[in-house]
Amino acid sequence: MYVEEIKLKRGTKQYCCTLIRESYRHGGSVLHRTVCNISKLPSHVIEQIRVGLHKGQAADRRDGPLLVERQREYGASYALLDLARQLELDRLIYSRKEPWREDALALIVGRVVYQGSKLALTNVYADTALWELCAHPADQRPDVDRHAYAVMDRLMARQDAIQKALAGRQLGDGCLIYYDVTSSYFEGAYEDSDLVAFGHNRDGKKGHEQIAIGLLTDAQGCPVAVEVFRGNTSDQSTVLAQAKRVSEQYGVKDVVFAGDRGMLTPKRIAEVSALGFKTLTALTHPQIRDLLERKVIQMELFDEREPVAVHDPEQKTLRYLLCKNPNTAADERQTRQELIAQTRRALEKLAASRKKRTDVELGAKVGAVLAKWRVAKFFAWRIEKARLSFEIDQELVQTEQAMDGCYIIRTDVTDKAWSAQQAVDRYRGLAQVERAFRNLKTVALELRPVYHHADDRIRAHVFICMLAYYLQWHALQRLQPLFDADGDGKDRRWAWPIILERLKSIRTQTCRLGRTILPNVITRPDPEQQRILDLLKVKL
Repeated sequence: MYVEEIKLKRGTKQYCCTLIRESYRHGGSVLHRTVCNISKLPSHVIEQIRVGLHKGQAADRRDGPLLVERQREYGASYALLDLARQLELDRLIYSRKEPWREDALALIVGRVVYQGSKLALTNVYADTALWELCAHPADQRPDVDRHAYAVMDRLMARQDAIQKALAGRQLGDGCLIYYDVTSSYFEGAYEDSDLVAFGHNRDGKKGHEQIAIGLLTDAQGCPVAVEVFRGNTSDQSTVLAQAKRVSEQYGVKDVVFAGDRGMLTPKRIAEVSALGFKTLTALTHPQIRDLLERKVIQMELFDEREPVAVHDPEQKTLRYLLCKNPNTAADERQTRQELIAQTRRALEKLAASRKKRTDVELGAKVGAVLAKWRVAKFFAWRIEKARLSFEIDQELVQTEQAMDGCYIIRTDVTDKAWSAQQAVDRYRGLAQVERAFRNLKTVALELRPVYHHADDRIRAHVFICMLAYYLQWHALQRLQPLFDADGDGKDRRWAWPIILERLKSIRTQTCRLGRTILPNVITRPDPEQQRILDLLKVKL
């Protein structure tokens, strides 16, 4: 069989048809007959048929084999852009479809798929379909100033409106809101920045300036709003402004505002309560000791099996939920014992030393040891005639040990609204904000290093990272059946980076079949990839 092209001219018109023909012998003669008419097929398909029928025959060598001349990442960019549009994130960014809105989507999806600088994102244009899917010409590098930095400025101007719209979706009267603050350290010089400053570094990077980041989420941990503060801003000083934002800007009433024990101090609780909000937090160790001294609670009430509710005798609407975690208790006990042992060995070494020192010099050495291990309160020591003696306060050690694993949740939400266990579970939900910070700051979205030096660009960068986490959060929610059916330990298969890599391996390719170019040939998803796409409700 072979492909034959027949051209006929009738008057001024020319007709062309493409047929599959075959030759056969009949009575010693070679005859030909038509198998089918393929004129309506695309030209590249006709070319494939032609080459296939010529296989094993003396075909034109210029046809040659099927070649893949170029391929680019397609699946992850397409799937996340499609998900963003399903969530109407594009309409939140701006109501009308304008080029800068598509560029904003590229920055958000690019933060999930390709972590790095904005310049790096524009430079991967030849290896990804992301920019082309966002209405950029193929094989044309986006301009970083026009398609990234200018877009960041537009996003910054829209931040309040976008976050208000997110709050309208995620929050409602009487809802639970989580709030927490983290920090992100910077490298380099930022003399002209009002945001970057030295402060309490949660990353353990001493000697680095930083910014502080406050994040509001709903009860499920879905991000609603983010704000960047100067690096030396204390956590609790940001609470009132965030509570006012929820009440006045977002118009949400009767909120339960949840924060950790360092966030919702008694003063901040009073301020938030004045807005009509209820609060959910935990007590510090000094506050627990105060309750013990006032005989409001007793150590015997702490139960490992279920929380015990105690009402404050001075504020009947205030509940204390007494809990005990045996695993935490064992960890705290072991940590204390190790720190005391290390401190004791260091002090014994100083006491046994024959090196001549004055009392002041020896006292400075002791102070350095106690500061290093941070268990000074358990040691009583004295220096006489340049000789050190010390002892461990075992009674205080036992007192502290009795409180290991014990913690108290404080809330003014009534027991009719929340049972004791429900209140404790909701406080533990703060871990969802910590998970959000891990995703923002580490390998998932890589908020840092920050390549911007202007304060507004720093704020815009953090905002883009939050919107990227909003997209990732919804993707993970849809993919939950995949995780639920996963194995444990060494049999575990799925994690977000693996899902991303599986989607990335769906490629768009430009192929050459002889003299015919076959553009935009999409990899056919395998069963695993198709399962991911189905859960995300994405059709390639």
